[in-house]
Amino acid sequence: MVVGHTVLASWARVIRRTLDACGCDSAQLLLDAGLSHAMLDDPNGRCPAQAMARLWRLAASATGDEAFGLKVARHVVPTSFHALWQAQSASLTLKDAFERVARHFHVVTDAWSLEFTPEGDEHIVRLLAPASGIAPEPEAIDAAAALVVYTARSLLGDRSVAPSRVELQRTPPLAMDTFARTFRCPVSFGAAQNLIVWPRALTEARLEGANPELARHSEALLTTYLAGIHKDNTVAQVRACLADLLPRGEPSQAQVAQQLNCSVRTLQRRLSDQQTSFTDLLDRTRHELALSHLADPACSISEVAYLLGFADTSNFTRAFRRWTGQSPTEHRRANGSPG
Repeated sequence: MVVGHTVLASWARVIRRTLDACGCDSAQLLLDAGLSHAMLDDPNGRCPAQAMARLWRLAASATGDEAFGLKVARHVVPTSFHALWQAQSASLTLKDAFERVARHFHVVTDAWSLEFTPEGDEHIVRLLAPASGIAPEPEAIDAAAALVVYTARSLLGDRSVAPSRVELQRTPPLAMDTFARTFRCPVSFGAAQNLIVWPRALTEARLEGANPELARHSEALLTTYLAGIHKDNTVAQVRACLADLLPRGEPSQAQVAQQLNCSVRTLQRRLSDQQTSFTDLLDRTRHELALSHLADPACSISEVAYLLGFADTSNFTRAFRRWTGQSPTEHRRANGSPG
């Protein structure tokens, strides 16, 4: 893992609870990993990703359990990952929930990413290490994959729900039956990627707990938190500024640069260093916010256009069709909302 990457401290607390349940000396293992209790006691604290990787390795060794990551997933509570659980719980569909998790996954860790993509009749959740990084510990991937499945079951209110298949890069464990019982679908090992595959119809079914207002509020909390932990990350700062400025009209580079107390040229250079541009970030931010606002049936399409800083609804419609291949009205109908 690249030096400087961090993990939400509450993830370490979940591992500690699991170690305690297994009868292990969690205090000593945390100390050996280089993690202090002060780090873990801060609800918004971050741990070095390298220390967390050591903790995963030490925990797997201490328990001697190849399926330790699956056990960790069972000890996650709704407050383990900041406002992420509330955001996904209030989502319109499972697809909407997974998209939110993908957008804000760096709240949990910026050492790797979660990607959610449609492919034909399937929707695929991928757990990806950055090109410049080292693959996460197998136990961490196991825990994340199991958590994706547990989340789907919880949101759908059906413990029998299962993905179509799961593919993991890790070596095959001896305890194959534990993985089979957890995922309740075909599981393959030594795969090219870590992914969980879902039938599209399942991910697009409306969730009973859908609450667009709560989802937006939770996303705002997550965006603020991410901006705070990435103060040196210009991309995060620009996206936070754009979200704040868009309801007042399309922001200019000069406005955002002023908000960040730098010149336009400095802003352009910083974004270029992170392989992006102001125009690209403006487009991506609008796209993501559009999906969030359209999930609220109380928000008219003209209101969405206004909140995204478009001069009129027709400009918004053209942009949305470019992003998704659908008009805003078609998108709402496809997702079970009135146009």
